[in-house]
Amino acid sequence: MTSGNPAFSNAVFAGYDQVYGAPRSLAMTVQGTIGKSFALLAVLSATAIWSWTATASNQLQPVVLPASAIAALVLAFVTIFKPTVSPWTAPLYAAFEGVALGAISALIEHSGMRGTYPGIAMQAVSLTCATMFCMLFVYMTGMIRVTDKLRAGIVAATGAICLFYFISILLSLFGVAVPFLRSYTPLGIAISFVIVGVAAFNLLLDFDFIEKGARSQAPKYMEWYGAFGLMVTLVWLYLEILRLLQQIQGRQK
Repeated sequence: MTSGNPAFSNAVFAGYDQVYGAPRSLAMTVQGTIGKSFALLAVLSATAIWSWTATASNQLQPVVLPASAIAALVLAFVTIFKPTVSPWTAPLYAAFEGVALGAISALIEHSGMRGTYPGIAMQAVSLTCATMFCMLFVYMTGMIRVTDKLRAGIVAATGAICLFYFISILLSLFGVAVPFLRSYTPLGIAISFVIVGVAAFNLLLDFDFIEKGARSQAPKYMEWYGAFGLMVTLVWLYLEILRLLQQIQGRQK
């Protein structure tokens, strides 16, 4: 049971399949994970709205954006390596991630590379939500089944994207830019489309992972961990959609 999401790995649920018959109140459930996912989304949305408003009115200190992004990254790694603390770290991760996303979205919408992009953040939010519900629909109806081959393909594609980003970051440290990564050219837009597609398909793996965890009757705290992992994918998907919309609108200017 592998996912392209680093929060979901084979080892997380190891051994939990031996606890069938545990009281429902002590075991992970799909419904419980859904509820905690909405709770994390509410926390993220609240802090995102706050940072959006502060950034748009030039009241957010410049240090807040990098500090919140680093804090979210640290909390993500802590949660991944120690899932037992996820009931505490997952909400904190959502809060700091919301601050970072709100500030980034406001900066792009009000002062992008090619001027302003009115409404781009709300468009990205709407498309992210629509994508999530579409992928949930095709998963629940069995239109796309999460087979071993599909899982391996998505994991390989996600790994390739991560490697691609890592190399581009290293090159940027030496002043070398990857020209087509964030460009407004047809090639740049096509690459962004592919990345958005891979991020969307990761949602299928996340849904499958959560369902299998519930069937294995994993400990109750794994509901928070499952919600956290889903949040990681949604944040990635939102950022990729936001960048894609920026490229499309920027090309039209």
